[in-house]
Amino acid sequence: MLVTGNEILQDAHRKGYGVGAFNVNNMEIVQAIIEAAEETNSPVILQASQGGLKYAGIEYVAELGKLAARNARVPVAVHLDHGTDFAQVMLCIRHGFSSVMIDGSQLELEDNIAITKKVVEVAHAVGVSVEAELGKIGGTEDDITVDEKDATFTDPEEAKYFVEQTRVDSLAIAVGTAHGVYQGEPNLDFDRIKTIREMLDIPLVLHGSSGVADEDIEKAISAGISKINIDTDLRIAFTGAIKQFLKEDPENIDPRKILSPARKGMKKVIMEKMKIFGSAGRA
Repeated sequence: MLVTGNEILQDAHRKGYGVGAFNVNNMEIVQAIIEAAEETNSPVILQASQGGLKYAGIEYVAELGKLAARNARVPVAVHLDHGTDFAQVMLCIRHGFSSVMIDGSQLELEDNIAITKKVVEVAHAVGVSVEAELGKIGGTEDDITVDEKDATFTDPEEAKYFVEQTRVDSLAIAVGTAHGVYQGEPNLDFDRIKTIREMLDIPLVLHGSSGVADEDIEKAISAGISKINIDTDLRIAFTGAIKQFLKEDPENIDPRKILSPARKGMKKVIMEKMKIFGSAGRA
């Protein structure tokens, strides 16, 4: 069933578990996510990044996501990840996304507040939930790159002020994770998560979660994280399965046979994540 991100995350926020938000680019990824969610009886968030929207188009992503959600036996939100401007966010809402993110983290605080408030006003009027970001998360996600030296952790007092001013539904915070493949071991600031959680009564979001140790993810959820974004781990499973298939059967030219192991590999990873996050059995 298609629901808003807030409907999914409020339950996770109240009960202390995490929900996976998995990036989608094509049909096989959507199918893998939904199959994993149904088999684990887990709520789930399908999200599209800038790269996903450019690759498949807003219309295709929206229709794939909405079709999957309507037919699913579990709650599913269709979410815009890292919306870059007001017009794009409005276009996603128009095409039926049930949840959107406006990423003004590159802006000065008051400018971030201004654009977030503008999105919240329109989105809430049509029943769509809104995620925002405060602090700069390092690494690269499609077209968005933040150098490590420019990454800044979220300030708890600024977060409190930001949420009070914007009335946003969920907040992505910078606490030591990074987008993309890690070059070293991520070092999360769990005390900062806990402090922000104690100051804010909204779900907190952890971006750049692929590659973070399972025990650290569990600790972050215990400290107050409700939404965990996963993309790179799916890419690794997807490409790894295809490489292995073609290594064993290099003459095969059937896309269905090539992509089926990729879908199966992603599904396995997603199911493992759902169990680690604690969302299994929560639908």
